[in-house]
Amino acid sequence: MKTNLYDVGGNLVGEVELPKVFEEPVREDLVLRVVLAIQSRKRQPYGTDPMAGKRTSAHYHGRRRERFSMMNREMARLPRIHGRGVPPFLMWEARFVPQARGGRRAHPPKVEKIWEQKVNKKERKKAIRAAIAATAKKELVEKRGHRVEKVEKLPIVVKDELQRIERTSELKKLLENLNLKEELERISKRKVRAGKGKMRGRRYKVKKGPLIVVAKDEGISKAARNLLGVDLCLVKDLNAELLAPGGKCGRLAIFSESALKFLERVGF
Repeated sequence: MKTNLYDVGGNLVGEVELPKVFEEPVREDLVLRVVLAIQSRKRQPYGTDPMAGKRTSAHYHGRRRERFSMMNREMARLPRIHGRGVPPFLMWEARFVPQARGGRRAHPPKVEKIWEQKVNKKERKKAIRAAIAATAKKELVEKRGHRVEKVEKLPIVVKDELQRIERTSELKKLLENLNLKEELERISKRKVRAGKGKMRGRRYKVKKGPLIVVAKDEGISKAARNLLGVDLCLVKDLNAELLAPGGKCGRLAIFSESALKFLERVGF
């Protein structure tokens, strides 16, 4: 299985053999499971005040044949606030119990709940291999929404000069020369999020664009950080969420030549 090799000008200079990891069967169910496990570690525990709804003097008189008793008076046997109205036992208001106004919640969220999901090590590695293999399948990449109609073969592999690009304009020009101009136009548009998230530091929703995978960062992080939707990752730090955002396989990936050799030598 081969793919095209390009230089930093976007010119075709030859072909390169893809590592065996690209022949791995794509397990979308396994990738989704691992991505959700990664996201679960980012979840912040939350819960109510343990005393919420319990700070009240309401109580229940459970004595028969006594004045102010709550028994045999055709009223629910609930803890009630005292001293309201005349006579008081007719105006006692229920409190504390979940079904009463101002009462506690029956099953509130608790901070001690464990959100983290665990995944076996072999499953995690298999999911990464499956997500890498999906980057070479054009139908999956197009299904994710990437505009790669003019790209001949996937994944895109560029010589190691890619790692030394420091200017955003140079990287943008390279992507355009790789027939990704429509992809850049797609990810340049961002939309305002619906709902209260606008007030919580996540006002805009940004589309996911190409993932640039390199063996060594020699300045390309400076160029990639100013392109909306473009992510950069060292090949040794690849994970399922970067390769399949949202658990959907087939992200458009651009590998440096040495990153491809790392996958051949080490794999996952």
